[in-house]
Amino acid sequence: MGRLPAGINGWRLWRVCGHSGSMPENNFDERIAETYEAKWPELFDPAVVEPAVGFLADLAGSGAALELGIGTGRIALPLSRRGVHVHGIELSPAMVAQLRAKPGAESIGVTVGDFATTGPGGTFRLAYLVRNTITNLTTQDEQVECFRNVAAHLEPGGCFVIEVYVPELRRLPPGQTIHPFTVTPVHLGFEEYDVASQIAFSHHYWVVDGRLETRSSPHRYVWPSELDLMARLAGMTLRERWADWKREPFTGDSTSHISVWQKTPQQ
Repeated sequence: MGRLPAGINGWRLWRVCGHSGSMPENNFDERIAETYEAKWPELFDPAVVEPAVGFLADLAGSGAALELGIGTGRIALPLSRRGVHVHGIELSPAMVAQLRAKPGAESIGVTVGDFATTGPGGTFRLAYLVRNTITNLTTQDEQVECFRNVAAHLEPGGCFVIEVYVPELRRLPPGQTIHPFTVTPVHLGFEEYDVASQIAFSHHYWVVDGRLETRSSPHRYVWPSELDLMARLAGMTLRERWADWKREPFTGDSTSHISVWQKTPQQ
């Protein structure tokens, strides 16, 4: 989504029937799990990872952290090395297998399931969801349930962090629904908006060893104010919002945001 694919840090899913209650489809198979780090190497640049890990470690303090869509541990592993106990929820067994093969993975627990409804057990000081993964939930109801699920597993005063892009509808000329977000010699990415359903389809085209690989997936884009309302319904309030992990100010020109909601202490 936007400059980067939704859910690249973890799992992708879309509901077969397009409504809450239908069975989730694991859209992150072994082929994707085994190759996505090579396809998006920029995500693993220390300049990208370290600010996120530092931001999250500060919020977790001495408490435990829950990652929704833990994937291969791009964020969880370095966060664990900072002394934070991390548990993850992940729909794709193939992604979990990649995580388990990495050094340090033995210290991280993983519950396989849909993070909108799956309960890992226990409580956490911090829950976080990065790289647009909230948009993998393709109905408003599912996104609301995600917030409720997180709130149920947060300690009073605990925080929920989401990193997600700002929908780029202003970039669409009148009458058009598609804009490119990645154009390189080996990777083309286009986003196709369906404004009526608030769904954006991400289309990817790679050239790998002289062969063309393609991938398309639907995502429900969501506005910051809508996320704030979901948080309020779950008993959380906005604590801070930034344009990036380095805490640059969020403005009307920002293309993404890092939002932090806090569970009210009395809950």
